[in-house]
Amino acid sequence: MWGICSRTAVAMPKPCGLLKPRHLVKPVSATRVAGRYQSHQKGLPSLPVPPLQQTCERYLTALEPIVEPEELNNTRKLLEEFQEAGGLGEKLQRGLEKRAGKTENWLSAWWVQVAYLEYRLPVVVHSSPGLVLPRMNFTNKQGQIRFAAKLIAGVLDFKTMIDNETLPVEYLGGKPLCMNQYYEVLSSCRIPGLKRDSVVNHAKSSRPPKHITVVHNHQFFILDIYNSDGTPLTPDQLHVQLEKICRASSETSSEPVGILTTQHRDSWGKAYQNLIKDKTNKDSVSAIQRSIFTLCLDGATPQVSDDSYRSCAAVQMLHGGGSRWNSGNRWFDKTLQFIIGEDGTCGANYEHAPAEGPPIVALIDHVVEFTRKLELGQSTTGSLPSPQKLRFNITAEIKKDIEEAKHSMNILADDLNMRVEVFGHFGKNVPKAHKMSPDAFIQVALQLAYYRMYHHCCATYESASLRMFRLGRTDTIRSASSASASFVKAFDDPSKQNTDKVSLLEKAVKAHRTYTNMAISGQAIDRHLLGLKMQAMEEKLSVPDVFKDAAYAKALHYKLSTSQVPSKTDCVMCFGPVVPNGYGVCYNPMDDHINFAVSSFNTCKETNAAHLAQAVEEALLDMRTLLEQTPRAKL
Repeated sequence: MWGICSRTAVAMPKPCGLLKPRHLVKPVSATRVAGRYQSHQKGLPSLPVPPLQQTCERYLTALEPIVEPEELNNTRKLLEEFQEAGGLGEKLQRGLEKRAGKTENWLSAWWVQVAYLEYRLPVVVHSSPGLVLPRMNFTNKQGQIRFAAKLIAGVLDFKTMIDNETLPVEYLGGKPLCMNQYYEVLSSCRIPGLKRDSVVNHAKSSRPPKHITVVHNHQFFILDIYNSDGTPLTPDQLHVQLEKICRASSETSSEPVGILTTQHRDSWGKAYQNLIKDKTNKDSVSAIQRSIFTLCLDGATPQVSDDSYRSCAAVQMLHGGGSRWNSGNRWFDKTLQFIIGEDGTCGANYEHAPAEGPPIVALIDHVVEFTRKLELGQSTTGSLPSPQKLRFNITAEIKKDIEEAKHSMNILADDLNMRVEVFGHFGKNVPKAHKMSPDAFIQVALQLAYYRMYHHCCATYESASLRMFRLGRTDTIRSASSASASFVKAFDDPSKQNTDKVSLLEKAVKAHRTYTNMAISGQAIDRHLLGLKMQAMEEKLSVPDVFKDAAYAKALHYKLSTSQVPSKTDCVMCFGPVVPNGYGVCYNPMDDHINFAVSSFNTCKETNAAHLAQAVEEALLDMRTLLEQTPRAKL
């Protein structure tokens, strides 16, 4: 795994001004706009290759707050050598520019390969994010089934827009964004390999799937969601079919085959080959992989206090709580899994290779609004064939693989420390009132919180969307800057005047906004550096010394891996840390509050998710107090 991708897989792009459909419950347009998607895509610009000297200069600037002066001097010498006229840097740059001229996107195929498909740690916690919805108002099996039926209907409503290419195009700063990821999240699945995985999208096959997978009590069922005439099942029909599934699976117990998908990818690759030797097993696995999405109906989980409910719900969405609870009630290779618990706990988990967060959040926003407006009992259900239960023949060897997966999953579940907090003192309103970007304000608060805990700055990852370009994914916003370092070092210094601190805060916020704008326009450093490294591999050249540098390793050791995932729904996304001694921080800024999910590993004694969450809260409050108590010149 290249250091540059050190599980940047969790990153989600920044908000993109979603244009929402106005009618969410009435049937969406059934009129296909022929070629609309392709014509839109062709009109998007290609991802640029930044100038080599620019990237080298910006790389040195990014290193300043996180490495020692002597390390920086060493890197400067390596970069000078790398950029010499007629040298290796120029050769790789030319190769990259040539690649850009003959591909739709010079980065995307490499990125998916290196960041996801060749990444061998389990997708659970390490790669796939979870999403926690507000708790629903049901507490029993009937309520769970009723909500699940409405949720399926909502997804089908959204799917109609995808199928008909009538999805509203999204814009960022008045520029249209690439919509490709929306066409990758349904009917797709990751397939384990022995050294590298792959992703298959069955929506593009000659016979697109007409079914979803439903998992209940660790048993898998095929639920056909279209009638023979091609119309989708009504929510009432779906309700009847889900009842049949729950009845058929409540009395019996099965080996939790789904827990195999939680394994290290090399282990799962071997177990997968063994599993599908049997034709029955192969057919069952294929049916799961081909399905439009997976619906996980979870049993009740232990009752917890209101204070810890969201954190426990996040754990269910992220990994299912281990083999004792719901980790086997999943198929984590599936791109999209909706999860509904009997106690009203709801959310999703998604495999990251095909898409970033915004398409998932847009889909979920649509579904949540759909379920709120839809009432059941409005149509006749008629007689429908019972859903098909998928069978698995469990040999002694498969049983051994399942037991090993249970053991590994339980260790991982016990290791993850997840803390979800609602910062209720203010939201986007306060930074906006002070003419500051809410995202930049929160990122600077994260820098202050981390500095107060550890007395140094660290490499910080925040994702920027590259969707202004065809097939664009993400680049890195490096939130630790010289400006943020100056601010956090001055903030608790009693010798500094408040007016100076405010000035430093304004500079830190401005530096973050500048870097963000640079990143979304394709001029950041991280993906360019990755491209140069990959180009060297492609041309079978030795990896340049600048990539073997200790400072480069430090720059990619993201102790803070962060992501803003805004949504209309009052939800929060969550993911694990990307390094053993780091934190995963995801946040959803609402108008008057901010939802935070903070994770760390218990095996690391240096980190504590609850402590960082508390430090972030204090940092945000202290920054507001500073702004309110300090007279400022007009901006």
